[in-house]
Amino acid sequence: MGRSPCCEKAHTNKGAWTKEEDERLIAHIKVHGEGCWRSLPKAAGLRRCGKSCRLRWINYLRPDLKRGNFTQEEDELIIKLHGHLGNKWSLIAAKLPGRTDNEIKNYWNTHIKRKLLSRGIDPATHRPVMESAEKKDEKVANGEVGQEASSWQCPDLNLELCISLPSQEPVKMEKTTLCFSCGSSECKCDTNFLGLSSGVLDYRNAHMK
Repeated sequence: MGRSPCCEKAHTNKGAWTKEEDERLIAHIKVHGEGCWRSLPKAAGLRRCGKSCRLRWINYLRPDLKRGNFTQEEDELIIKLHGHLGNKWSLIAAKLPGRTDNEIKNYWNTHIKRKLLSRGIDPATHRPVMESAEKKDEKVANGEVGQEASSWQCPDLNLELCISLPSQEPVKMEKTTLCFSCGSSECKCDTNFLGLSSGVLDYRNAHMK
């Protein structure tokens, strides 16, 4: 089962907040604090979603929010923090009082990226653009790029097939003589059998090894 919605969205207002709604939200939080955002809209008499109230308060109505453009000091701090934290905007916002994570993210994408590129700095690596390109070329030359992807590849297999007839050894023929009279192979009979004076007939008997 999924999580139940924070409010009945069929009965909530959508779109831009009015001045009266802002005043209701501010007045309620001043007296009761932020509390539970799920129950806050009903307690404050607002026909808004709890999530909408939270975002409105955090991004627009908080008294400690800074208004106006970012200062040069804030720009440099964002660049420095981004170099250590990457795109962890909530952690970066924690170091800039009065600025929200969403505000900082939008400012990074629309202004600071272009500022770094104009200085010849890669926004992703925070290194000179030429240096980043040279390092990439060096990795390609050393075969480091794509090395992880190729490490799992199947080893080379010898798929050359050879089909041949079963090997056969030559049949060895042995010569044997038997006497038709006495049946001995060493016959010394002097009997005439089938016109053979010796009574011995030669024939070949094949023996397979």
